[in-house]
Amino acid sequence: MSFLKNLFRHDEKHAESIVLIDIAADSIAGAYVHYIECETPVLLYTRRLPIEVRKDEPHECAMIRALKVLGDDLVREGAPTLMRATGSGSANTVLVSIDTPWQETNVRTEKFERANPFTLTKHMVVSAIQQTSPKVSGKLVADESIIGTILNGYETHHPYGRKVHRASVVVLTSLIDKEIAESISTTLHGLFHTKRIFPIAGSSLRYQAMRIAFPHERDALILDSTGQISISLIRRDLFIALAEVPRDNKRSWIENVMDEFATIAKKYPLPRIIFLLAREPELVSLQKKLDDGDLGKLWLSDHPPKIVPVLASHIADSVRQATTTPPDLQLLLMALYQQKRISEES
Repeated sequence: MSFLKNLFRHDEKHAESIVLIDIAADSIAGAYVHYIECETPVLLYTRRLPIEVRKDEPHECAMIRALKVLGDDLVREGAPTLMRATGSGSANTVLVSIDTPWQETNVRTEKFERANPFTLTKHMVVSAIQQTSPKVSGKLVADESIIGTILNGYETHHPYGRKVHRASVVVLTSLIDKEIAESISTTLHGLFHTKRIFPIAGSSLRYQAMRIAFPHERDALILDSTGQISISLIRRDLFIALAEVPRDNKRSWIENVMDEFATIAKKYPLPRIIFLLAREPELVSLQKKLDDGDLGKLWLSDHPPKIVPVLASHIADSVRQATTTPPDLQLLLMALYQQKRISEES
């Protein structure tokens, strides 16, 4: 019996394998990840391919073509690897992270308040979220995640069943182009023969995964430049604001980012730490641009904030990779997010 099979002999524990698909503007990636209850998830196979747009070809057609090629690789190469490691080559769940230009993310707060104390229930919150879910023509609401709950003015991670006078629930919504979502779903159904396909906006997934990866950083900015540039503000462990930075080709990356920092600073004090998410080839140059930028004038301090480039090594203790391919940060964050999702569903 192989080492990996010995590794996964935990018959008494719940175990499952999941396909991860990361769809960015210029590349697409896939992985098989195996989960065992109360243990570190293991990435068993990873693959990333470029999206090559042919002359006069719509961007989405090139993306779907790349998705089919990636899917064939996952079935032909990845499934046998999964079989050797776990004894089964099938995965009945697919998590799909979709980035710009096919997604957008927004945030809203649902408030509950009564004169007399009331018990906050999950049914009450879910019903309110469903009633106020955004209706946008041509867009599919792919995911709505509760990212913060405040009871009587205090943040809590276990809100249900408590008596309160007022409560606020912060909801992060993923909106995906409907036609693109349907094309992706049809392609994946044909490859993996499963109905359990869960799409989510990439910026939403990465924000939630970052909160898992760095739970002790209660005040921070998360600058995500892996797809559509977005900035998340965390204060006192609470999600405060999310801004998507418009791409203005007449201005540089740092100018666009600084403008959004300035907008946030008009409303909130800026924290002393900035987490920088970016593709590995761009990470060093983007960090240098931030270091060279005049951040002190926004922070009203002679000492600029600390820039922390997020590396695959930051996730190494939370997700293990049993492949020889270089670590892929986006896939590692997806595996981390899915682990939390599994624990919440169990």
